[in-house]
Amino acid sequence: MKKHDQDFMKRQNRLTVFQIIKNEQPVSRASIAKQTGMSPTTVSRIVSELMEEGYVHETEEQASAGRGRKSSLIQLLDTAVISIGVELDRYQVNIGFIDVQGNVMCSGSFPRTSDEAAEATLLRIAETINGLIRDCDIDSKRIVGIGVGLPGIIDVAVGVVNFSVQLGWKNVRLAERLKELTGFHAIVDNELKVKALAEQLKGSAFGSNRTVLLGFGNGVGSALILQGEIYRGVTNSAGEIGHTTVDPEGMMCDCGKAGCLQTYINIPSLLSEANKIKPVRTIEELFEERRNGTRWASYLIDRALAYMAITINNVVSMYNPDSVILSGEILDKFPEVYEEITSLCYSKYIWEPLHDSFTIVRSKLHEHGVIIGSGLIAQDRYFQLN
Repeated sequence: MKKHDQDFMKRQNRLTVFQIIKNEQPVSRASIAKQTGMSPTTVSRIVSELMEEGYVHETEEQASAGRGRKSSLIQLLDTAVISIGVELDRYQVNIGFIDVQGNVMCSGSFPRTSDEAAEATLLRIAETINGLIRDCDIDSKRIVGIGVGLPGIIDVAVGVVNFSVQLGWKNVRLAERLKELTGFHAIVDNELKVKALAEQLKGSAFGSNRTVLLGFGNGVGSALILQGEIYRGVTNSAGEIGHTTVDPEGMMCDCGKAGCLQTYINIPSLLSEANKIKPVRTIEELFEERRNGTRWASYLIDRALAYMAITINNVVSMYNPDSVILSGEILDKFPEVYEEITSLCYSKYIWEPLHDSFTIVRSKLHEHGVIIGSGLIAQDRYFQLN
């Protein structure tokens, strides 16, 4: 038991040192020791291990006038570790190779149909990954794992998709199957949770203590960041705001309930309603109808924006965050609606005592948010295990 505890502490110390280097580089050994309370000898040993394994390297800080010799600083090698981030959406799969800074080195994508079976999608993911490794000249020895973000309820510990309304999947052992197909360890999580993580580390939520990220696209969801950590709830289903009931006599949702919030906002519901009036194939066509002054198109989109503003008020009233990040396909494709939603919030829907307590911002990472976040959780899992 004592040996087990010692090994655990060594791994934790190693991970702590690595994270400090990653977040504060270039940084000195003395600074790491001061922040962690570890002895200089322990810090030097861990840094030496990381250097031998090719994760970090040493640089020299220029000595200023009147100071002595140059001091040595530790910095990450950006491509020392590479992970694969996968965004698995209803109609498209996006894949990117992520370095330790969270930068996208290369990426690719392919379309899918809403009824495509899990096995078919996973085979295509593996095929695309192999193609990108070849085409982008990626050193596969540096790849430490795959992270997958998708809509639904995920058992993160075992990588099983318990339930995804958007994909129509139940009890899919995704991590296990991807490992069989690619040879890389895989971790699976909810798409908005990994996107919120990415925004926390290098996007709109950087420096925030309590942030809510909202996603408006093919579904509606949210993620809450508390003190830099994702709040998951008991079954990792915290944030499924799209399935809160707003009208028990309302439209039927894919989940089997009537009147879910997302039936008034998400793209499939908007297109379904539009097609009762006129054939409309894409959300772009619906917005074009609105720009042309078509009354029914204006009504559908205006109603959706109102429900988005109501959603913001509800999460602000529940969680009292310091910022709300708006993201998702609707915001990415039609950035002009950001101003409309913000105006609706403050003119009609935000509870007066909370008016000045938070800011509403757009996602900085846009379409890359999920693959960056997915790639980063794969790296974190790797360093926790190693």
